[in-house]
Amino acid sequence: MGEGGRVTRRVEDNQFRTHRADELMRRAIGLTEATVPHPNPRVGAIVVNPAGEVVAERAHVEAGSVHAEAAALAEAGPAAAGSTLVVTLEPCTHHGRTPPCARAVIDAGVARVVVGALDPDQRVAGRGITELREAGIEVITGVEEAAVIANDPGYFHHRATGRPLVTLKLASTLDGQAAATDRTSQWITGPEARTNAHQLRSGNDAVLVGIGTVIEDDPRLDVRIDGYAGPQPRPVVVCGRRALPTGAAVEKRNPIVFTGRESDKTPNKNIRYVSMPGSEGVDLGGAVKHLGGEGLLTLLIEGGPAIAGSALRAEIVDRIVIYYGSKLAGGTGLPAIAGTLETIGDTLNVSIDNVTMLGPDLRVDATIEKEK
Repeated sequence: MGEGGRVTRRVEDNQFRTHRADELMRRAIGLTEATVPHPNPRVGAIVVNPAGEVVAERAHVEAGSVHAEAAALAEAGPAAAGSTLVVTLEPCTHHGRTPPCARAVIDAGVARVVVGALDPDQRVAGRGITELREAGIEVITGVEEAAVIANDPGYFHHRATGRPLVTLKLASTLDGQAAATDRTSQWITGPEARTNAHQLRSGNDAVLVGIGTVIEDDPRLDVRIDGYAGPQPRPVVVCGRRALPTGAAVEKRNPIVFTGRESDKTPNKNIRYVSMPGSEGVDLGGAVKHLGGEGLLTLLIEGGPAIAGSALRAEIVDRIVIYYGSKLAGGTGLPAIAGTLETIGDTLNVSIDNVTMLGPDLRVDATIEKEK
């Protein structure tokens, strides 16, 4: 008997426990592809009746909306009783803007829950699994766990570290030059690579550049792709001791501006100044931590060689995306990363995760190997 005298149905189906569970979990992950719930996690949920038929499937669409489990159970209605719930992330147990999902699962009469990954949020962190099991519900965990984490790496990274997952984007000639000595750089890459770079922006909660890029290029730091209707990343500018130019295009997009001064009382209702003094003008480590505290889970660093070098020296970069244009500089202009390599022992070890051709150009994705 389950809680309140409810009869729980434990289905001991070995086929479901193997490839059937994996198949449904991948389907649940697929439900989240178009969702933008940050700072909440991406979650997909599927309700399967005792006959093995899918009777409902939903995803958590955006922060503040109904969670995936609750939405799927509501869609299933009476068919949820005795069902199996397949959910990518452990059901929550805390009250936020919506009620806890673990209680909704229990109240719906679900017999079994298949979970992709445990929720690293300290308000949950295994409590959801415990509550379900104490209510007499069978719980299977770790199904397609790696795929679930890979589907929302920013969330898992943020909950583990308190800061966003940081990607450094670079563009250079095949021999590593970001611009000529006269600072011209348009266009190192072709239209396919430039469109891909905007897609990269669309997958991040914020985009950060240095003040030099704002002064020279006056970027909007938005996503410009035909037909794109998704959310725009929050613009972030590292100013150091220089001022944001009056009338800069990014000003219209309510940027967060980090300064190296102890205080900045510059009046502008469209700009939020944050004082973050550091040895190189701004404490980038502190800035990134600050962004994490504001619920930004993924951060893309763009801009020129100076900000790239500073970010790497501050050890805040987790991933790198380099677009190599099909061009040779044939000489020294401006390197993609500013700084001096004193000895080969100072190089960073990376794991190359993917190499993609984009028209005539090349995209390389790599992860910086952190010291353990």
